[in-house]
Order: sequence, then structure tokens, then C-alpha cells
Amino acid sequence: MRSSGSERAGWGLKAAAAAGLLFLHVPLLLILLYAFTTEEKSYQFPPPGFTLKWFSVVLERQDIWDALFLSVRVAAISTLVAMTLGTLAAAAIARTRFFGRETVSLLIILPIALPGIITGISLRSAFNLMEIPFSFWTIVLGHATFCVVVVYNNAVARFRRTSGSLIEASMDLGADGFQTFRHVVLPNIATALLAGAMLSFALSFDEVIVTTFTAGQQSTLPIWMLSELVRPRQRPVTNVVAIFVIAVTFLPILAAYYLTRDSEDVAGSGK
Repeated sequence: MRSSGSERAGWGLKAAAAAGLLFLHVPLLLILLYAFTTEEKSYQFPPPGFTLKWFSVVLERQDIWDALFLSVRVAAISTLVAMTLGTLAAAAIARTRFFGRETVSLLIILPIALPGIITGISLRSAFNLMEIPFSFWTIVLGHATFCVVVVYNNAVARFRRTSGSLIEASMDLGADGFQTFRHVVLPNIATALLAGAMLSFALSFDEVIVTTFTAGQQSTLPIWMLSELVRPRQRPVTNVVAIFVIAVTFLPILAAYYLTRDSEDVAGSGK
């Protein structure tokens, strides 16, 4: 009786897991399906026919390329800023003891815990008060607020798992601070930093809410998609672009997961 009951429980858990996966991923499959439909204005199921013409339409749309290049540039620079600030903050928190250390750590993590609309409104208000015109750099600053947290979470976890005796031994053997960082610290935290950078790039690339408040008249790829959904012209074109965004977002996140899966803190655990 016990074995049959445990088997039923096991099958029940498997069915619940399968239902959860279907709930999450069937909409993504529908996006893929309707990227090939011949119907331009509406969603019919099943689609009346299939075609590859929308992929060529995407390649010929200059507005899509402009939005794509803007998103890539913003994500790349936001990631570089996050790598620098996040690593320095993680080193300070993990390697030093000072009054209010945990409070500082909480304040660093806070931007990613708050709803994006709160972050966006606060940044917009700050830019207006300082009379900073909305531009490419205001988008970068907005994205860096949460990208720093991602890098910080990965770096501080790895710093705490790296023995301080390694650094002390390096200094005792005559290495200066730069040599110690290059030959001892960096090899130990490299995979965590790489994972944080990949995840930061993915999060920045598909960010919508904060971008809406900091972009002004500029349009990143997610903002372009949002405007196309509000005033649709060719629905399958938006689906084709969505497939590309899914791929660009999924691959760095998958790589970040595999880089940190053997550690106690998986990349992006703070998100």
C-alpha cells in the first residue's frame, strides 16, 4: 500500500511539474508558430498557412536594425559598468568589516528587489531635477542600477567562498596588490564574474519598464516591440523579432547557469 501511494504521489508531482512547464512555455511556442503564419493582421488557429517571408521583411526593416544596435550598445556598456562597480562593491563587503556593512549590502541589492516602475520613476525624477536630458546615457544609467546587483550577487558569493589565506600567502611571497589580484583573486572569481556579465547583458537587452522612463525619444528593441503591439502593422514581424530576443536572452542565462551550477549561489539568484 505504501509503495502504491508513493508511486501515485510521484506521478502526481510529475504531472504538476509538466503542467507548470507547459503553462510557462506554450506561449513561447505560439510565438514561434505565428512567426511563420501567412496571416498578417490577426491570429487564427490553426494558422491558414506558413511562410518564411517575414524573416526577410525583418532583415529589410531599418527601424528594427536601429533598435537592435541601440539595445546591444546599451547592454554592453551597462554590463561593463556593472562589472566594475559590482566587483569593487563585492570585494569591499566580503573582505572588510565596518559598521553598517549589512545595511550597505542591502542598499546595493535594493534596486533589483523594487518593482521596475518604482526604479524608473525615481530615475526620471532625478534626471529631471538635475536637468539631465534623456539620451543613450540615461538608459545606460538606468540599466546599470540592476546590472550592478547581478554582478555583485555573483561576485560576493565567490569572494566569500575564496579563502583569505590565499591572498595572505601571495602577499607574504612578495606579490603586490595588482599581482595578487591578477594571479590569485581573478582566477578564483572569473567564472562568477563571467556569469554575472552574461546575465546582466541578457537582463539589460530585454528590459522594458526602466527603459520607458529613461529613454526619451529613443527606442530599444523591447520598446520597439511594445509600440508594434500597441499599433500593429505586421504582427508576424513582431513575432520574428521576439524569437530573436528570446534566443539572445536565453543563451547568456543558460551559460551563466552552467558556469555557476556547482556553487552554492546560482547566477541571478537575487533576481
